Amino acid sequence: MLKLVGAVLILLSGTLAGFHQAARFAARPKQIRELILAMQRLETEISYGFTPLPDAFKRMSEQLGEPLKSIFGSAANYMASGGGMTAQESIQRSLHENWKRTSMKTPERDILHQLSFTLGTSDRQDQIKHIALAAQQLKHEEAVARDEQAKYEKISRSLGLLIGALIVILIF
Repeated sequence: MLKLVGAVLILLSGTLAGFHQAARFAARPKQIRELILAMQRLETEISYGFTPLPDAFKRMSEQLGEPLKSIFGSAANYMASGGGMTAQESIQRSLHENWKRTSMKTPERDILHQLSFTLGTSDRQDQIKHIALAAQQLKHEEAVARDEQAKYEKISRSLGLLIGALIVILIF
């Protein structure tokens, strides 16, 4: 009886690990899409609203879901805190602290990292051009993420179950 319970737990653990990985493959394109929409909002805030960067980030964080809400919210707090942090330092620190909570990969982080160099340091038109470029790059990464999701989501689920079954077979 104890062996059966152990086998079921191992099988269940493998299956859940596979489903967790599949959920990460499914979450990445959604988060990139939300990030693209955030870039478009930021572009609007800067071009039409003449909104200061900390306020624009604060508004964006209020409209976004987690984990992007934390990234933009903490960047806004760092910029507005009066600690002498530039927009670049604030964004990079926020990315460093909050990136692990996302399902996104290094290319998306690199795009935001590159964008941080121009936000707050150049004129409005230059910032708008860089935000549009970042959104275009993110659209490419979204297409890559959708391809990966189509390839690996179902495989991850099956592989989790099969690895759990293999472990059960090897142990018992």
